This record gives sequence, C-alpha cells and structure tokens, in this order.
Amino acid sequence: MARAVWNGALTFGLVSVPVQLFTATDSHTIRFHQLQRGTSDRVRNRRVNERTGEEVAPDDIVKGFDAGDEYVIVEPGELDGIAPGRSREVEVTGFVDLADVEPVFFDRTYYLGPKDEQYEKVYAVLEKALERAGKAGIATFVMRNRQYLVAVKAENGILTLHTLHWADEIRDPHKEVDHLPEGAEPGGRELKMAEQLIDSLSMDWDPDDFHDTYHEKVEELIEAKKKGETVEKAEQPAQATNVVDLMDALRASVDRAKSKQGARSKKAAPPRKARARSAPAPDLGSLTKAELYELAAEADVHGRSSMNREELLEALAHAGAGGHARAS
Repeated sequence: MARAVWNGALTFGLVSVPVQLFTATDSHTIRFHQLQRGTSDRVRNRRVNERTGEEVAPDDIVKGFDAGDEYVIVEPGELDGIAPGRSREVEVTGFVDLADVEPVFFDRTYYLGPKDEQYEKVYAVLEKALERAGKAGIATFVMRNRQYLVAVKAENGILTLHTLHWADEIRDPHKEVDHLPEGAEPGGRELKMAEQLIDSLSMDWDPDDFHDTYHEKVEELIEAKKKGETVEKAEQPAQATNVVDLMDALRASVDRAKSKQGARSKKAAPPRKARARSAPAPDLGSLTKAELYELAAEADVHGRSSMNREELLEALAHAGAGGHARAS
C-alpha cells in the first residue's frame, strides 16, 4: 500500500471526516547517476559552507531571507508555528462547477481516503453527495510549509483533490508571448480547410491509446549501448509552414487523415503478403518515419536503424518498395 503524504480532516460545514492524502500519479523517470567521464566514479552533490568549503550537516542548516544588507534567519519550527490551518483541515468554503475552472489553474492530483474504517460511512455520504451535485468543493490546506488552493470532487467512488494555482500565479499571455496574431485575420478557405482537418482527426478520448515513446526510446538506447549496438535516429522536426504553402499543407493533411481512417476501418483486411500483390504501391513521401522504417524492415534494408527519414526514403526507392519517393 502507498504511504499517505498528508493526514488531516476534510470539513464540509459542521461535518468533518479524518482523511489521508495519497499521490495519484507517477512520473516516467529513468534516473541516471553522475559519473566522471572515463571512469565509474560517482559524482555527488554536497552542502558546503560557501566561505570555508566545509560540509554542513542538515540539522545545522536554517533558512535565510536576503533583506538586502543582511539575512533574516527563520528556523523550520517557526514556519510550522505560523502556518494557517494548524488544525490540519481541508475546509471547503464553497462549491463550483469544475468546468468553470480554467485548465491553466490545475496543478497536481491526489486521492483522498478515509483515515479509519469508522469514518467510511461519513466519507461515502460526502462522496455521493458531491457526485450527485456535479460540483467541486473549493478549499485551502497546508502541506509541507505551503498553503494550497484545491478543488475536491467525486470520481469513480473516491474523493480526489486537485491542487490549483493562485490567481496571481497565472501569467498574462499577452505580456509573456510575442507575436500573438491579434491583428491577423485568417482567410475563409484556409479556415474552412483547417476546420475540416480538425473534424477528420476527431476521436474519442482514451488515455490507454497513448504511451510515453520517449521513455521507451531511452530504455532502448540503454539496452543497445549495453550490447554495443546502435538505435534508430529520431526524425527531424517538421519544417515550419509558411503562408504560401498553408493551403497545400492543409489539403494534404486532410487527405492523409482520411486515408488513415479508411485503413483503420478495414479490420478484415487480408494478410500483408497476400495484399502486397494486388495493392497499389504506397506513396513513400506521405508516410511517417516509423512507417518508412517498417517498410525498410520488410525490404531488409541494411543500416536502417541509423538512417534518418530522408535516407530511408532514398533506400526504399532503390529497393523498389514504393511507387515513387516523393519527399513531403
């Protein structure tokens, strides 16, 4: 079982139930040690006194705020003493429709569970009431010397807590982002074609359809280096689309999206070898690097694992794997 990261009470009006907070997500992180080049010697970070160069024990470290001409020293215990909500409460102050909270405000998600078996009924009542209301409770609480603004909602039989950014933490995009198209008016034909592309690429949301391909590539790299092998190079970023090419790029994107949808709908297609005799040769220039690599594997193209997209196109053209290698 996971260990709770916070213990306290969830309060709705005069109703209070002891709860525990659990992390709801994991991160795909492959951890590397730092080594000195050419050796297997670990390189470690140490806390050292800047003036003397001597290492400082954790218990001898305090917090210091730079006030200009001097440091204001604050002990860890002093922060605990002034923290709001010293009673360790998630006190709901009101309820909102979660759809009214803009996505930019959301930070992290946690699970809230009852602290003990005797509180399960009270917890269930609060969870079910929130589910039926379709609302989220807005509250504040303190964890690790920091106060959080949160939204509490019911999801699949459990209460979840979503930490939110404070309003003054949200940056104004008009001050942060240059070259926003405030005066640019899109043309009618381009806009209509862009809308058609969005419609062609519309799908039902299923998170299981997506996985961390970069994480997998890092694992492949590690395994390959252990065996003294090489791995497939990453595809180069797409070139920026200029105004002159915009309509052609949109039209080609729509055609490509429709062809992929048609391919996915043919679930009863014959095996690849039988189909290859009657199917027209593919337009290599319209394929992704992953699709080109798959064709290269079928054609037994040597050195394919180290080729970029343009090199795969050239090799497949020489191997006769496609009708014509039109670069996209």
